[in-house]
Amino acid sequence: MSNPPTAIDPEVLSELLLFAHALADASRAATLPHFRRRIEVTNKAALGRFDPVTEADRGAEAVMRQRITARFPDHGIAGEEFPDRMANGPFNWILDPVDGTRGFICGLPLWGTLIGLSHDGAPLIGMMDQPYTGERFWGVPGDARFRRAGAEETLGVRRCAALADAVLACTTPEMFTAEEFARFDALASATRMARFGGDCYLYCMLAMGFIDIVAEAGLKPFDIAPLMPIVAAAGGVVTTWDGGDPRQGGRILASGDPAVHEAALKLLAM
Repeated sequence: MSNPPTAIDPEVLSELLLFAHALADASRAATLPHFRRRIEVTNKAALGRFDPVTEADRGAEAVMRQRITARFPDHGIAGEEFPDRMANGPFNWILDPVDGTRGFICGLPLWGTLIGLSHDGAPLIGMMDQPYTGERFWGVPGDARFRRAGAEETLGVRRCAALADAVLACTTPEMFTAEEFARFDALASATRMARFGGDCYLYCMLAMGFIDIVAEAGLKPFDIAPLMPIVAAAGGVVTTWDGGDPRQGGRILASGDPAVHEAALKLLAM
């Protein structure tokens, strides 16, 4: 697990959270006009792999970077589409303008803009915004929230008595190596139901209490760091498959119930 964030002044935290909301608003304006439109898709990957990127990805990240640089020139920025900018202080923003680009180009609203802020290396603020549905999820230490159509509610994971009662989710089996899929399959066999598809939405549904476990592999830091404060503030747990620090991505396990998390770790370690 990652270390908890160093305590900061509540007024500073409030200001930073409001700014994160402003970034999400700006990103919405950049991504939504491209959704369910015929746009050019570029493949960033090589060797027969497919890693799509669109004008929406690049445009949204560029807008957010510009706003961060103008407001907080000392803050660092790490994003998916452009080179990192080193911080001159304790704050670093982590951006994924369109998490779930495959869903985006298929016209499916199972994607989101991820915005994270770390303080002294520890996740502090996390946000997932879905422009098409108008949903926004966010978390700060001790408080996780969801907003849609002006209505706001507190997020909370559900408790789960055992793995046999758990709902397991993952974006796609293609993210696993053969060995990883064998471990995932062992976990899936021990749960009530396994569901594929969802990207960042899966972690938000876990925080909302509809999913019990998310197990994935091959994640980048910007895929998971912005989601960690949401899950943690909702009462969940996020680690790597060996129980380690998830901030750098890799094999990720998120659970709503700590006991179920421990049981899942044992199966994934087999």
